[in-house]
This record gives sequence, C-alpha cells and structure tokens, in this order.
Amino acid sequence: MNTTPFSTLNVTSTSASDRAPLLLMGHGERALVLGGGGSTGNAWLIGVVAGLFGAGLDVTTADLTIGTSAGSTAAAQIAGATPTELLAAILSAVPPQRTGPLVGSDRGRNPGRPVVDQLERMSRIIASAEDAVDMRRRMGAAALDLDAASDGSWSTQWRTIVGSRLPSQSWPQRTVLITAVDARTGEPVVFDRQSGVELADAIAASCSSGLPYRMGDNRYIDGGYRRNENADLAAGHARVLVLSPFGGRTLHPLDWGMQLAAQVDELRAGGSRVETIFPDSNAEHLFGANAMDLSMRPAAARAGHEQGRALAEQLAEFWC
Repeated sequence: MNTTPFSTLNVTSTSASDRAPLLLMGHGERALVLGGGGSTGNAWLIGVVAGLFGAGLDVTTADLTIGTSAGSTAAAQIAGATPTELLAAILSAVPPQRTGPLVGSDRGRNPGRPVVDQLERMSRIIASAEDAVDMRRRMGAAALDLDAASDGSWSTQWRTIVGSRLPSQSWPQRTVLITAVDARTGEPVVFDRQSGVELADAIAASCSSGLPYRMGDNRYIDGGYRRNENADLAAGHARVLVLSPFGGRTLHPLDWGMQLAAQVDELRAGGSRVETIFPDSNAEHLFGANAMDLSMRPAAARAGHEQGRALAEQLAEFWC
C-alpha cells in the first residue's frame, strides 16, 4: 500500500521540450487513473466503475487514485460513497432548469457553446505555443486576464458547486492525487491530503478550465493542461487502469508527448502493466461539445455502466 505523503508538488512535464526526469510518485500494486471529460465524462467514469463493481470487480480500493478535472470529482466521489449509490444519484437526478447564465464550466444557455468557445481558445493558444511548457504559461496568462476582468466572485460560487457534489468534504485516507496547474507560473501541481488544501478547493482548482480558481493568493487552472489523464503519475505501480472519457485523444502536437499513448509507453517502460478503457464509439456524441450538457449525464452513465459490466471479467485477472 502506497502511504507516501505527496503534499503540494511541482510535477515535471515529460513533453519533448521538457525532458527532465519524472518525479517518482511512489510504489504500489494498483493505480486507478480517472481522466478529464466534463460533466458527461464524470458520469461515464462513475458508470464504468459502477458497472465493474456490480460485476464483482471493485477498483475503488486502488492503492493510488489519480484524478484530473472531471476525474478529480469522480476520485473523491468513489472514495466517499459506493459506486452503486453514485450511479443511482446520476440516473435519478433532474437536470436544473436553465433560467439564466450559470457560473463556471456550466455557464450559458447553450450547454455546448462554452465548451466550443473554450476549445477554440485552446486551439489558438496551442497553435501559437512553442511547446507544452509555453502552452501552459499562455493558458495561465489567458485565465488571469479573464480573472482581472471579473468581479472576483466566481471562485466562491464554483467552490460551492463543487462541494455540493462530494459525498464527504474530507480527504480520503487512501492515497488520492488531484492535479492542477499554477496559473501564474504554468507549473503543474499535485494536491493530496498532506497539502494543507481542502478537498473541495483541490477539485475546484483541477476543474477550472476557463477562469482560474483562487486559493488564497494563488490561482490555479485545470489539471488537464498538464496531460488530460496524467497517468504517468502512477509510475512505480505494478498495474495501472486508465479511464479516459476523451478516448486518449489530444489537441496537442504529438511530439509534445501529451497524448495518453505516450503516458502508457512511459509506464510500461518502467515495468507497469497498463489497461485503458475508452467510451464505445456509439457513445462518443455524449462528449466533446456536449461535455457540459447536464441532460446527457444519465445516458453517459448508462453507457459507462454497460461497458464496465462487459469488461469486468476480462479485467479481473489484470486487477486482482
């Protein structure tokens, strides 16, 4: 069991332009990696874990769980409630009525428009960046510009929304890592229960893809700006299971090494066995521009649940 405290760490990138050795995060048997993917991605993650659980394979007891963006919320959720309970909550929830602009990643009357706008901004910044390090700095600077033009209330509202989604406000006793990026420096950071940061704050930071999340004097943006899955942080673990709502895809040039395939190669080169789960092709419409459409969460959860049940027997030998 990996019990190494991680605290708030700067984490070295492994892009082609930034080849310093990766900080070894610890050793253990099993690691569960939950990638980003918006609101529907979170529902799909819960569905997969619940499907595996219902078929007799419990992956929630991994020695290490890594959560990024939507995956950070899922990581905290599965540590505070059973997968069955979480799935039932998604399937029974009534999507809120959109009577006006919403805050955070759910802003706007058209649930797809903010995602499209953000993707367009990201594409422009990626096209102008020299490498992954430069891209993160530019993403941070763009977020800080938005923050300077705001009234400063967004972080408080966003934390309230994030906190309401968590079964518990306390950090799990098991090792959970939540990724983010420092908006001022562009440096990736990792939060855990030793960081002195409350769980809801860490998750709010990891999920901040537009405006930066304020935590004291610091500002943070989405952990997916390091890598969407951050699976390489599981280095040293014998078996690594990666759930990626975006199917391992990336908007970045492949020579930056941001894609999941590069992360998997790094893990396998270090001796880890790795398995990945992506949404089935008939569920791909639930993600992308629809990633923040709350009305699609039940369908995404059901799709994930079906996959989890179908894959449980196949994964049992690998995980157990």
